[in-house]
Amino acid sequence: MLFLARMETSFPIDIDSGLKDEILRREKAYGQELQQKGKVAHLWRVVGPRMANLTMFDVESNEELQDILAGLPMRAYMDIDVTLIARHPSVVNAG
Repeated sequence: MLFLARMETSFPIDIDSGLKDEILRREKAYGQELQQKGKVAHLWRVVGPRMANLTMFDVESNEELQDILAGLPMRAYMDIDVTLIARHPSVVNAG
């Protein structure tokens, strides 16, 4: 199952810088682990001043995606919008 998630992060302005750095470090490691496992099929940065990205997840079920999102170290600071997607039948090169 393919899901496209738009994730936007907003840290509180008064967050401790050490805590923020640690959360960012753990988030990067978790994201790289998901990429290596093939659960993150694509990852794009949204251009602009906000801390946002588009992530295409390739997972077995809704529950697996829910578990992945719940495990995000930055989850408490994120607004996430998820859309189930499917390949369009008119695509010439599906690779």
